[in-house]
Amino acid sequence: MSFTVVIPARLASTRLPNKPLADIGGLPMIVRVAQRAALSGAERVVVATDAPEVATACAAHGVQALMTRADHPSGSDRLAEAVEQLGLADDAAVVNVQGDEPLIAPAMIDACAATLAAQPDCVMATVAHALQDPAEFANPNVVKLVTDKAGRALYFSRAPIAWWRDGAGQPNQALRHVGLYAYRAGFLRRFPTLAVSPLEQIESLEQLRVLWHGERIAVHISPEQPGPGVDTPEDLARVRLLIKG
Repeated sequence: MSFTVVIPARLASTRLPNKPLADIGGLPMIVRVAQRAALSGAERVVVATDAPEVATACAAHGVQALMTRADHPSGSDRLAEAVEQLGLADDAAVVNVQGDEPLIAPAMIDACAATLAAQPDCVMATVAHALQDPAEFANPNVVKLVTDKAGRALYFSRAPIAWWRDGAGQPNQALRHVGLYAYRAGFLRRFPTLAVSPLEQIESLEQLRVLWHGERIAVHISPEQPGPGVDTPEDLARVRLLIKG
């Protein structure tokens, strides 16, 4: 199994300005993410950015970076441009690792890529883990999903799904979505041409566009939760402590 990791990185962030360049133990966060991804089985790790400062930081630490357009409406659109620049074949696998996951587990990246390889009828794969906390189940910032018996996604939602009627809404076999994706390069090329779906607009979840157009997403159920990501200054402080040990 061969795959390429692409890490989209933008400087614009309302909650944490210049987030990819945030210092974590003496390294920019984007470099930390790339180094973790390089511990996976990826053939190549590439950062796709619209900021020269990010590209410069990557070059200083031996991380390959591509300059992409600044007007992409989503991370998937940026990945599609990166696929073109890299000249990847349509059947090549591309794993999208978020640029704010400096503690991403390399094994989880491998598992996501392997899940895509094992399900040739799917254009994408992603990751989920068991959700047991009622507060997280009710939290609209925690994305939930449900699958069919073959492990393919049926729906993603910010609402608590599946709703356990006889359990007063407590989570029961609920799954929390992890924002890690594997794509077939040919589908990434096609993705920007797909019309935005009404469900995507309602939930503000880009992956619903894929399901809306009748494509399939395979889901790897991880036995472990991912390390904490970085969205806020408080998240950054927590990750700095964890890496400092």
